[in-house]
Amino acid sequence: MDIEQSRYNMVEQQIRPWDVLNQNVLDLLFKVRREDFVPEAHRALAFVDMEIPLGHGQAMWTPKLEARVIQELDIRPTDRVLEIGTGSGYLTALLASKAADVVSVDIVPEFTAAATQKLRAHGFGNVVLHSGDAARDWPDEAGFDVIVLTGSTPLLSDALVRRLRVGGRLFAITGDAPVMEAQLITCSGPGTTRSVTLFETCFAPLLNAPHPAAFVF
Repeated sequence: MDIEQSRYNMVEQQIRPWDVLNQNVLDLLFKVRREDFVPEAHRALAFVDMEIPLGHGQAMWTPKLEARVIQELDIRPTDRVLEIGTGSGYLTALLASKAADVVSVDIVPEFTAAATQKLRAHGFGNVVLHSGDAARDWPDEAGFDVIVLTGSTPLLSDALVRRLRVGGRLFAITGDAPVMEAQLITCSGPGTTRSVTLFETCFAPLLNAPHPAAFVF
């Protein structure tokens, strides 16, 4: 496999047609080697338009979703980022390439351990990884400029939204299968947010994600 040609095809045939036109984001996809974060058994699929299994019922996002989310979040060099669901560590690497600091949490300790090794090997010193459950909240009084949920959630936790600093952005896939909405929520002022639906999609939920209260007759 010609890796660089495959990477180029991924960008030109999958990602650019999905309205990812920010050149800085496209350049980043050539800089951070996706194949280094894909499980060994699926390395040949690193540039394919598919969700790659990671185990424990979890999967990597498609390349076009990863790129689109990085573009929509408009990450700045001073931003502090919270990633909920480390997974392979690839999205973590993309976030860390653009932000000042990244805190990444995963409920599966094996994911945290593997991502720690990969990120260290690639020289990312601005990432702190934790094993834990952040589907509903991650106590951190300093707050975040960017929050990314890498699994879907039937109900978005208000506690997570309150972790946003003013001007902060949160990306979440909300709702239930088969149709979910990708949402970008921006904190426009203390206690004030606005939400934009970016597109429809469907992705596996975060473990222990909150659900709406059941209706009882």
